Amino acid sequence: MRKPLLALALSLVALTANAATQQEVSDFLERLQKGDLDANVLLYPTADRRIAFAHINAWMPTRPLFPAETPYALSTEIDVDLERVSYQVDGETFTVGDFLKREPLMGMAVVEGDTIKLEHYAEDHNPESVWVSFSVTKSFTSTLIGAAVKDGFIRSIDDSVETYLPRLRGTAYGAVSIKNILQMSSGVAWNENYADANSDVAKAGTFQGTQLTDYLGTLPQKHKPGTVFNYNTAESNLLGEVLRAAVGNSATDYMNAKVWQGFGMEHWGNWMQSAPFAGETGGCCISASIRDYARLGIFVKNGAVNAAGESIVPDGWMAEATTPSQGFKGYGYKWWLESGGSYSAVGIFGQFIFIDPENDLVISMHSNAPAAVDTNYHAHAYAAMKAISAAFDS
Repeated sequence: MRKPLLALALSLVALTANAATQQEVSDFLERLQKGDLDANVLLYPTADRRIAFAHINAWMPTRPLFPAETPYALSTEIDVDLERVSYQVDGETFTVGDFLKREPLMGMAVVEGDTIKLEHYAEDHNPESVWVSFSVTKSFTSTLIGAAVKDGFIRSIDDSVETYLPRLRGTAYGAVSIKNILQMSSGVAWNENYADANSDVAKAGTFQGTQLTDYLGTLPQKHKPGTVFNYNTAESNLLGEVLRAAVGNSATDYMNAKVWQGFGMEHWGNWMQSAPFAGETGGCCISASIRDYARLGIFVKNGAVNAAGESIVPDGWMAEATTPSQGFKGYGYKWWLESGGSYSAVGIFGQFIFIDPENDLVISMHSNAPAAVDTNYHAHAYAAMKAISAAFDS
């Protein structure tokens, strides 16, 4: 899938080199072409991930997200006291300033209202650097589903999946509702064990299109829909299939119209495709700058309201999307729910958009953590964000 793109990618290095030198990106692509790197980017050494995550469009097919002519305005009033905010991990006390010095942290912004109160970048990162979001994308695919309901492309999220994907008619997945998929509570059997080579995620976690629906169509129902939460990569990719089928367009074009242009993003972004000329990966891989991560958070915090002052989703959608589901109280419509009404979009290796509506606060983060989940760095990131949020409590 990658090699046909490499010649083109080499010619685009100058356009994509924002988190590494042009030579470093070129060297990375040459090693990729020679087969010197593992086929799975998640298994790359840390230094290679630092390049790969910043330059997805240099080695994978993507569709562009275009900066708005008039971006949503953010002012800057840095609050130096935020670096003195303390938090604890494993019984030890640290400060936000300590966290900013951690090697895996690529970029971070704290935005109160429309004002940047803290902004930090690693030496090889900057405000224009884009970074892959991984599963942060899931939360915005769900928001685009809301837009499709508002636009009349989807009648109701209580509709069955087979209404929009007739290939799944007569299967367990065909019968479940879009809402079940939004809440990862289809009840269809799925093994998400990354360490098991025979698990569903190992065999089909990257499938898209007919390959995805053909695989999902073979799986049996295990629980009553809507009752049991089971984290399932394929269900978010399936949501992308539903979205594209409903709107009759690419998810990227819909995102451009509704959010990147509709709200006003400042920088170029991109959305990874599963293969050249194929659909976007519904559960993964929008790349955006740290400020545009923050704008995405502001957008949903404000009710998914565009630059014209109109909500792109039905009345009450964001409240529903961030309401605890029956299957798991910590999950909504692909949003992770925090205490006190806060919620987050979360991606592996430490990508975050943390939203605290009560304090009118958004925290955005790019990271290159040592492993996908559950590292000491993740513990520090969570603790630092919660401490910052608490510092704004009135």
